[in-house]
Amino acid sequence: MRRILKIQLKTAIDFHGHLGPYLVLGLLMGEYALKKMRARPHFGLEVKVWGAKNKPKSCLIDGLQLSTGCTYGKGNIAKYGGKAIKVNFRDLKTTKELTVFLSEETLERLKSAVDHLTSEKIAMEFYKKGVRSIFLSR
Repeated sequence: MRRILKIQLKTAIDFHGHLGPYLVLGLLMGEYALKKMRARPHFGLEVKVWGAKNKPKSCLIDGLQLSTGCTYGKGNIAKYGGKAIKVNFRDLKTTKELTVFLSEETLERLKSAVDHLTSEKIAMEFYKKGVRSIFLSR
């Protein structure tokens, strides 16, 4: 899978305000879903996010907006309550759907993000890692 270009990571940090693991997970998750589904970004996709209502988990949504082009302004991304993070992507043309979850390994690693420096380190680990070990999908 193609990695997000560093300029895009810089753009994401500029947009979001800082580098964090949930921002990176949202970037990677959106890119993963677009590629796997062969979906069109911006208007060709609908994204529903569960379990990311509050910070820092809600930072995932900024990454998803940037990587998929789905935004609150266009009304094609929505967030819902829930204990676990899961994201459903639906291709509006084909109606094909993909649901993506964080792997147990990812959830364990996120527990150690207790300060800003550690959070940045974990974010870069995720950025450099293969998505297959970060996400599960169905």
